[in-house]
Amino acid sequence: MSGMGEQRENLTYERFGVAVRELAEKIAEDGYEPDIVLSIARGGVFVAGGLAYALDCKNIHLVNVEFYTGVGTTLDMPVMLAPMPNAIDFSDKKVLIADDVADTGKTLKLVRDFCLGSVAEVRSAVIYEKPQSLVKCEYIWKRTDQWINFPWSVLPPCRKSGTPITPSREAL
Repeated sequence: MSGMGEQRENLTYERFGVAVRELAEKIAEDGYEPDIVLSIARGGVFVAGGLAYALDCKNIHLVNVEFYTGVGTTLDMPVMLAPMPNAIDFSDKKVLIADDVADTGKTLKLVRDFCLGSVAEVRSAVIYEKPQSLVKCEYIWKRTDQWINFPWSVLPPCRKSGTPITPSREAL
């Protein structure tokens, strides 16, 4: 795993719980009351659920964005996959985009740009933001330039016995 001596950011489920609560407190203290929490799947699903509960926002939407194709390889541009949210549902709403990490920022930029034309206001909340992110998020729990081990992706997927496991990109 990390025999190279490089530092890694290890997020446990317990620390994740603390992170989401502290992130929600920052948003609340700032006075931002989102009408919609927009989750960027898959990692943003965990963040969005926690933030929606902590901020008492009952309206969660989900957007799937495909970007990473393998270890160290990316598509040139991220793309939104169907089903896409209906922009009309967002008109004149305050939207909070939630994701686990702003790495390149391209995914967040795509989703933010999608919202910008039709919403009253859009802000972004992430657990981690990396220095190279194109989008500077309004709400960040921690800044890091390290590889992040998220609790939901450190173990390989569960399989029925006898089914071959192909390692996820995070496990490599």
